[in-house]
Amino acid sequence: MGSSAMPASGYDKKTMAADVYELTLTLGITKAHVLGHDIGGMVAASLAYNFWEAIISLILADGLHPSEDMMQMKLMSPAGTFGEKTDHQQPYTWWMGFNQVKELPEKLLEGRFRYLLDRLFRYVMVDDSKMPDFDRSVYAAVYDQPERIRASKAWYQTFNQDIEDAQHYSKLTMPILGMASHVSYGYYQYALPTIAEQYQLLHLENTGHYIFEENPAAVINAMLEHLITNSE
Repeated sequence: MGSSAMPASGYDKKTMAADVYELTLTLGITKAHVLGHDIGGMVAASLAYNFWEAIISLILADGLHPSEDMMQMKLMSPAGTFGEKTDHQQPYTWWMGFNQVKELPEKLLEGRFRYLLDRLFRYVMVDDSKMPDFDRSVYAAVYDQPERIRASKAWYQTFNQDIEDAQHYSKLTMPILGMASHVSYGYYQYALPTIAEQYQLLHLENTGHYIFEENPAAVINAMLEHLITNSE
């Protein structure tokens, strides 16, 4: 986003991971600690799967690599569970289906993306006042452009390819810290052991999906402890 390019293809996480890897080589970085949040976590996981020799340790914050578990997401929410805030026992990720649609989101959201952002922040954050109005305005100004809307939806539209790629990956062996909000903690408890041989799981209680805005102190402390413990 921002000033990034918006190519027609290449949004599968394996290709995006290769882009990151080539960037590290260009910068002369041969090994690194890697952190990713949400879709960034998907890319970080793919980086670790495909370029494991370049990873010292991995931090996955509220985002794991796409898997067949996505096929179990509900088309409708159970009665009484879909309100202003996420029901963390039965989260309803309604935007996942919408983002699979091609061309329509660009037409509906051009110049109106702030409405979607405000709704998402309110839904997935415990305290959405911690996402300042200035930040929201900056995000909306970027996302309001049709080509950037298309590009942002393309991250989702490659999930089937990502899931197929995941069939060929083995468990990750580097140290992994999973940071889970109240939205994702239940899933992390189940999923993290299936992808990692050595891991720690941090539950950021009473913290929504945007953990860096809502609980920066806990995030920074956990990151520093992880990096110090796993420094080479």
